[in-house]
Amino acid sequence: MSEPLGKNYRLLWLANAVANLGDGIGVVAWPWLASLLTRDPVAIALVAVALRLPWFLFSLPAGVITDRFDRRKLVLAMDFFRFLALGILALIIWLSLPIIVTEGFPTAPLYWVLLFSALIIGFAEVLRDNAAQTLLPAIVSPDRLEAANGRLWSIEVLMNSLIGPPVAGLIITLAVPFAFLFNCLGFGFSAILIIAIRGDFKPVSRQRQPWQTELKQGYSFLWRNALLRNLALCLGIMNATYHMMMTGLILFTQDILGMGAAQFGLLLTADALGGILGGFLSEKVTRLLGAGLALRIVLLVLFAQIAVVAVVSDAKPIWLMLAAASFASMVWNSITVSLRQRHIPQQLLGRVNSVYRFFGWGMMPLGLIGSGLSVKFTEIYFPYETALRAPFVLGAALMGGVILLIWRHLSNDALKQVKFA
Repeated sequence: MSEPLGKNYRLLWLANAVANLGDGIGVVAWPWLASLLTRDPVAIALVAVALRLPWFLFSLPAGVITDRFDRRKLVLAMDFFRFLALGILALIIWLSLPIIVTEGFPTAPLYWVLLFSALIIGFAEVLRDNAAQTLLPAIVSPDRLEAANGRLWSIEVLMNSLIGPPVAGLIITLAVPFAFLFNCLGFGFSAILIIAIRGDFKPVSRQRQPWQTELKQGYSFLWRNALLRNLALCLGIMNATYHMMMTGLILFTQDILGMGAAQFGLLLTADALGGILGGFLSEKVTRLLGAGLALRIVLLVLFAQIAVVAVVSDAKPIWLMLAAASFASMVWNSITVSLRQRHIPQQLLGRVNSVYRFFGWGMMPLGLIGSGLSVKFTEIYFPYETALRAPFVLGAALMGGVILLIWRHLSNDALKQVKFA
């Protein structure tokens, strides 16, 4: 019988659940509000870029901070900060929208407030997520990491993609500010739950060095381990293509599929259903196929997803491919995150995680802005409907490159013999 994951894990799991419910509402609320303020695809994409740009700008310093301070307190502080920031944003939107509707007040000021808010929320997310992922090995035993990570991914996807988006669609039809208020409350409840986690989660005591030196130690550890390096680079391309596709879907679903906010939220439930199953079954899939074969199959599924979206004009196959890709992504995350948590020394885990995420998540803004630019550039030479498919065509080409880059490095034997040094 498997060892129970424990009370602290349950509290962390529940905190992630309520925080990600708010984030799931934000998945629709941020770009939808942007699309109400402007129809420029680049301007809409910039809001998503602002949310993700901190992964490029702040991932590395966040790793040094995570290896210096109590990781539970960092998670708590960032949840509370986002609670305050989103509460203020919701109030500003509430006060601004009636003026825009009744007096024709220019939308530019509210757009810039939205952009700045997205940026500071993104910075808090980087530090919070790095601290939480580094906190987990201190809460559960090494042999339960796949199960613990899988369940965290599952609840994240459940709230982020299944429950949050449709709820957001309904809330937005009532009042846009309420969507940001619900996002705010999610972080408030999460902070209360994090307070209840008991234990000492300070990093292993060590002599503190200049932050540049500590950062170099994390970078050097990752770069000299070929598997870690290749996985980080491939994750970056994968994340860029995913966000390229999801940003492209905003105008694609409105102008080609004829969907409103509520229908768009329902389309995103595919992400949730696939992700929930993938999170809970990832441990079993890994044991059945082996880690290497499982990762290879994931890559093929992700390529098929974006290739299908590039050529169809029907929501049904898009929904099915989103579900399949989400399942596959959870398997990828469970295997690769557990691999890092198990084999990277605890005193380096925060910094190595941050360098890994710098490559893996730092490329997301490129995908986001690439989505808008590919549409604008293609529209010069082709009809509008063809231009709206450009992000998916480009994404499929990039995923093909990922498969060529890493395929031979992913074998069951190679992953069984992993030893980072």
